Amino acid sequence: MKQLMLGNAASARGLYEAGCEFVSSYPGTPSTEITEEAAKYKEIYCEWAPNEKVAFESAFGACLAGRRAFCGMKHVGLNVAADPLYTASYCGVNAGLVLGVADDPAMHSSQNEQDSRHHAIASKVPMLEPSDSEEARQFAALAFELSEKFDTPILYKMCTRVSHSQSIVETQERKQPDHKPYKKDITKYVMAPANAIKRHPFVEQRMKDIEEWSCTSGINRIEAAAGKATGNSSEIGIITSSTSYQYTKEVLGDKVSILKLGMVNPLPEKLIRQFAENLKTLIIIEELDPIIESFVRSLNLKTEIHGKDIFPICGEFSQNLLRECLSKLDNVKSLISGSISASELKTLDCDLPKRPPIMCAGCPHRGMFYALNKLKVTVFGDIGCYTLGSVAPLSAMDVTLCMGASFSGLHGWNKAGGEENEKKSVAVIGDSTFVHSGMTGLAQIAYNQSNSTVIVLDNSITGMTGHQQNPTTGKNLYGEPAGRIDLEALARAMGINRVRVVDPYNIADCEKAVREELEAKEPSLIISRRPCILLKEVKHNPPLKVDEAKCKSCKMCMKIGCPAISMKNGKAKIDTTLCMGCGVCSQMCKFGAL
Repeated sequence: MKQLMLGNAASARGLYEAGCEFVSSYPGTPSTEITEEAAKYKEIYCEWAPNEKVAFESAFGACLAGRRAFCGMKHVGLNVAADPLYTASYCGVNAGLVLGVADDPAMHSSQNEQDSRHHAIASKVPMLEPSDSEEARQFAALAFELSEKFDTPILYKMCTRVSHSQSIVETQERKQPDHKPYKKDITKYVMAPANAIKRHPFVEQRMKDIEEWSCTSGINRIEAAAGKATGNSSEIGIITSSTSYQYTKEVLGDKVSILKLGMVNPLPEKLIRQFAENLKTLIIIEELDPIIESFVRSLNLKTEIHGKDIFPICGEFSQNLLRECLSKLDNVKSLISGSISASELKTLDCDLPKRPPIMCAGCPHRGMFYALNKLKVTVFGDIGCYTLGSVAPLSAMDVTLCMGASFSGLHGWNKAGGEENEKKSVAVIGDSTFVHSGMTGLAQIAYNQSNSTVIVLDNSITGMTGHQQNPTTGKNLYGEPAGRIDLEALARAMGINRVRVVDPYNIADCEKAVREELEAKEPSLIISRRPCILLKEVKHNPPLKVDEAKCKSCKMCMKIGCPAISMKNGKAKIDTTLCMGCGVCSQMCKFGAL
C-alpha cells in the first residue's frame, strides 16, 4: 500500500517489516520519532533507556538472545554509544543489530555539526544512508539482512531533512524470521585481548567483503545522463548521497550522470573507478565533512575533481546553494535547471521581527534562573530546554558543553579555584539529563569532596525532545507505571548529605536556598521541582491581568523574559492567550500591579 510518511515513521515501518522485536533508544532530535513510531507496532517491544550507551548495550543483549534489535539516537548520542559500538564491531552479532543515528546539519537543535560517518569509518562498521522516506523503509529492513549476512552491527544514518520530510512509501507485510539460538562462544563474545586480537583480521576482511557486495548489489547505483553518448553532460559526473542527491536531481535533473550512494561506508572503490573512467569533471556533493571527496581523491583518478573547493563545509545544503556553487564551474553552469542570478532573487520589502528561542510562558525553570541571575553566580549549564536560561534577559548560564558536563565541570572549577569559586558558582541539570550522565558527575563531587552546589531542574519529563518519559517520572515509554528513581534518596545514597527541594515558582525560596547552600562547607543538592507547564495533567491558573493605574512602567516584570509579558503604551501588558498564571512576575512587581 502506498502512503505519505515521515522519514522517521518510514524507518519504524522498515523495522516492523524486517521482524525487529526489540527497540531501546534515548530521545534526541531529529531521531526521536523512529522509536515513538515503532512503539505503535505491538509486535515490537520499545523502551527509553537512561542514555545511548545503555540503549546500544541493551539492543546488543537482545540480538544475542536471537531477536532482531534496534537502538536510536542523534549524532552526539553516538559519542556516548561509541564505547560498546567499537567493540561490538569485533564481536559481531547473533540476530541482526542496527544502530540508527540522525545527524543535524545546520544545528537546528544540537550543539555541533558532527558527521557520524567518521564513527562508521573508525569503528569499521558499514553505514547505510537513505535519501527519502521510501529508502528509509527499505534500508531499515535491509540493514538487518546485512547485519546477519556479514556478522556485524549496522549503522543506519538519517539526517534532519530525511527524518522530518515526507514522501511516498510503499509498505510491505511483516516478515518474522526465526529466532536464532544463542551459542556460547567465548572467543567471539568475550573481548579480552587474546580474543580481540584474533577478531580484528575478521573485521578487516568483513569490510572488504561488504565493499565488494556494495559494488554490485544496487545499494549504490549509477544513473546515466539522458543522451549521455552525445551530450556535453557525458563529460560531467556527480557522486552524492542522502538529501544532497535530492537537491542534485532538482537542480540538474538528468543532464549529468550520478553515482548515488546508499552505503557510505565502506565506499565502493571499483564502482567509483568505473563511474569516473570517461569523465572530465567529477563533482562530489556531500554535506559537512569531505569524506567521500577525500576517498575519491586518494584513488588518483585521471579526472578533474571538485568538492569542498566550491561547496561549504558548514551547514545544510539546499537547491539554491547548489545552483550558486555549481555555477562556479563554467561547464556546469549552462546545465542548471531554472538557474537565476542573485539580482533576480525576490526579497521582502519589510523586516520581519525575529523570534529567538525562549522558555515557554509558565516554564518552571524561569524562577530559579531569575534567582541565579539576581545572585550573580557563575552557572555551569547542561543540555535541555533549560539551556534557554542563557538567553537574555535572564542570561543565567556561563557554559554548556555536553550532556552531563555541568556537575563535573563545576567540580573541576571549584577544585581549581578554591573558596573564591565555591561561594559564587553552581551547576544546573535537568532530571532526564541527570539520569543520562549527571549521576557520575554527582558521584565525582561526593567522592572527591568539592564544595559544590548543584541544582537538578526537575520538570518531571524529558522536555526539549517532546515530552518523553525518563527513569525519574515513574512511567515507561507507553505511559504505563514503571520503576521510579527517587532523586533525594539517590543523592543521599551517593554521599550528598545536604539535599533540599524548592518550588521554582517561589523566587524568594529559590534565592534563599541557593544562598544558604553556597555558604555550606560541603557538597549540596537543590532539587527545583515543578512539572513542565505543557504536560497535559498540569492544571493552569487563570491568566494574570495588569492594573494600569498601579503600573509604574518600571519594567521589572520584563526581566524574566516571559513571552506573555510586553510593554504597550508605556504599561505592562499580559497576553492572556499565553499566560499560565504561574505568578512569578507578580512576585517582582513592587506596586501590586499584576
